[in-house]
Amino acid sequence: MENVLRCPECSAEIDVDEDEVEEGEILSCPECECELEVSQTHPVALNPISDDMQEEEEDEDDLEDDFDENGDLLDEEDDDEPDEDDEEDE
Repeated sequence: MENVLRCPECSAEIDVDEDEVEEGEILSCPECECELEVSQTHPVALNPISDDMQEEEEDEDDLEDDFDENGDLLDEEDDDEPDEDDEEDE
């Protein structure tokens, strides 16, 4: 069964066949290209995926870069300056 929904961002019409979409599927608005998540299928409901959620995911990825291979937190100051031990060896 095909439903005509409205984009929550720009109110454009979006044709969605509830028999062909799955909960959690990501659709794009044909007008504003906003990403929309299918939150339920009978009847179909769409929720916009906010930029804040995408930024949070990117921030989590950045945090992973702050740890070394042993899982220890890196000290940013130590990365930029040579170790004192290296200077003494020269």
